[in-house]
Formats: sequence, C-alpha cells, structure tokens
Amino acid sequence: MKILHTSDWHLGKTLENISRIDEQRQFIDELCNIVEQEQIDLVLIAGDIFDTYNPSSAAEELFYEAIDRLNNKGKRALVIVAGNHDSPDRLCAASPLTYKNGVILLGYPRSNAGEYKTVGSQISIVSSGAGWLELNLPRFAYNAVILSMPYPSESRLEEVITQAADSENLQQNYSDRIGAILQESSSNFRDDTVNLIISHLFMKEGKISDSERQLGGALMVEPEAIPEKAHYVALGHLHRPQQVKGCKAPAYYSGSPLAYSFSEVDYCKAVYIIDAEPDKEAEVRAVNLSSGKPLKKWEALNGIDEALRWCEEGRDINAWIDLEIHTDKVIGSEEQKQLRELHPGIINIRPKLTNQLEYAMDYKNRETKRIDELFRDYYKSSIGMEASEELMDLFLRIANQDAGEETIENETGGEEYETKIS
Repeated sequence: MKILHTSDWHLGKTLENISRIDEQRQFIDELCNIVEQEQIDLVLIAGDIFDTYNPSSAAEELFYEAIDRLNNKGKRALVIVAGNHDSPDRLCAASPLTYKNGVILLGYPRSNAGEYKTVGSQISIVSSGAGWLELNLPRFAYNAVILSMPYPSESRLEEVITQAADSENLQQNYSDRIGAILQESSSNFRDDTVNLIISHLFMKEGKISDSERQLGGALMVEPEAIPEKAHYVALGHLHRPQQVKGCKAPAYYSGSPLAYSFSEVDYCKAVYIIDAEPDKEAEVRAVNLSSGKPLKKWEALNGIDEALRWCEEGRDINAWIDLEIHTDKVIGSEEQKQLRELHPGIINIRPKLTNQLEYAMDYKNRETKRIDELFRDYYKSSIGMEASEELMDLFLRIANQDAGEETIENETGGEEYETKIS
C-alpha cells in the first residue's frame, strides 16, 4: 500500500498581506502530479488545511478542487483531520458528499468516521469507533486501520486537563491524556492490517519556525505517547519536514508546502511517501517540492547603492525578499519606491542605522507642529525611513477615529470642540 503524507497547506495565508493563492495552486498541481506518478492509494492530510476559521472563497474553492483531483473519482482514499487553524465543523460540513467517494473528513479527536456512509464507493469503511477506522481500499486483500487525532485542544476534547499549578505538570498531564487515548485506540491495530496514525500535534522533540502560531508549551506531547505498533505516524502542526526523535514508531512532520515566514529561508519543502504492508516495517522516503517562490534574506552592508545594484542585476528575481540595509541616513520614500519597482518581490525594507540618528525637538517646536508631522518625524528618526503615504493615511484614519470618539464623549458632558486632524 502506497501512502502520501502532507499537511499545513494554510490555504489563504498571506505574506505581509501579499496573496500566496497562486503559489498554493501551483503546489496543488505538483501534489496531484506526484500522486499520479507514484500511484498513491491513500492520502493523509494532517491538518491546517486553511489559515483561518473563516477562509476566503478562493481558499475553499482550491481545497475542494484539490480533494476532487486527488480522489480521482473515488479511486483513491483521502483521510483529512482538522488542525488548530481549521474550524472542525466547517471543514466537515461537506462530509455527506465526500464520504460517498472515500474522502474522510474528521474534525474532533473522538470523531467516528462511521457516522457517514461510503455506499457506492470503491473505498469502504469496514469498521469504526471513536477516534479510529478500518478502511478497505481497491486492489488490496488487507485493510488499513487508522487512528485519528485532529487537533486536541481541551475544548475539542471536551475535557479539563490542565488543572495542575505549574507548567511542567500541565504539559505532562496533557501528554499523558493524549497518550492514553492513542494507546486505547491502538488496541484496534492488527498484524494483518497496515496500522497508521494521523494527528495534528506539537511533539516535544519537534523543531519549530516563526511561521507556526499557537504552539503553547503546555500542549506538547512526549514521544513516548505514540503507540509502538504503528507502521507510520503522519503529523501536522510544525512547518519543517522532519522525523520526530524518541518515538517507538516512525513519526514524521511533512511540514508546510510553502515557506510562510523568513525564518524558513532555505528550508527544503517535501511530502512523504510510505510503502507499507502488514507485519512488515514501512519504507519512508521524502519527495522534495519545487512549487512556490523561495524566501531570501538580503543584507546590504554597503548601503542602499548595493541593494539597488543587486536589483538591477536581477538577483533572486523570482523570490520574496527581506532586505536589511546598513545606512547612516534616512531611506526616503522615493528610494523605497525605486527598490520595489526594480524588484517587485521585496517585502520588507529594514534600515540598520550605523550611526544613531538624533531626534531632538524642544517643547515650543513640538507645540507648533500637527500630530501627523510629529508622527512622520518620529518614524523617520526611530525607523530610519520616511513613512509611506499608505502608512500616513492609516495613521490619520486611526487618529481621526480616536479624535471623533473623544469629541462624542465631550459632547455628552456638555462641552463641544473639534479635535479632528485635517
């Protein structure tokens, strides 16, 4: 049986408010090609399908297009669990339709896949219970038993676990409870089945990056919590592809398909393919991904002229860029505009001041300036760049809103005066 493990698509996620949906669509194309070329029988998607509880229509459309293509008209099974970024109910809303084609959507830790029928599909749920299912796939005389653990927060588990006073006991109590649930469910593993676990967890030995959010330390799970009889454990939550050390069964994070923060510069992105048979050790290999733009960090030690030269030379032209410029002067808005026109992939421009710019203004000078002028001066001195017109517009809208609220409050006290900024 050939199994593909992927996770953490984060459909709809942006990079500094820049849409990545086209890159995510490229990934889906690449994933579908891998699945076809490798003749995959079962796809495991280990959570964080979307980036928010309320994904955009474009993100949802891409998800449904992806599962339709991966499913291949009911010939290939998919098991998908909710991550901490997913709404369990929203993710599973299409279950009455998807189960008929062998696409299993699971939102909560004790979800019972048998609640929906796979009648008419080439893929069938032979048996199931809270947190596990036995799946029969085309072409195989043996079945796959799959333990599912969608993101197990206390609220989703419907249990109060974290009653201990200190963080070490909080973490241990949580890990022990997750381990107990998995161990209990693992009694359904048999010698004549392929035994799998799919979960969205923060394992204690996992290596993290800045693009992961909501990784509370009390919610870590010890490697010892993973049952040893599993052929493979498909994990989601961490964005770096990696094997988790210390587990008694092969446990892997497939990571995110795209780099989602500049802490992931030069990360190799991958999916895992598993060849598994009953009563034999599984073979696991990584397939590297090439879709999406890489993220690069530039450090212009010799000032803005060096950065401009790199742009003119077409350096990393197809990448997203985080640019740090060593400078002893303020970087003006025209210079910022020129950089971005030469390289549209520049996301951040961060001056590193080699000589601290002095900002000194006596009380009388401050009294004669409007608040937007004061903000512009302060931004220039503290950041080392001139504030963009977009930033100034945002500042003025916020300041005017606050000023309007102040006017209303004063009017209720019987005193009226105008404090808005022109």
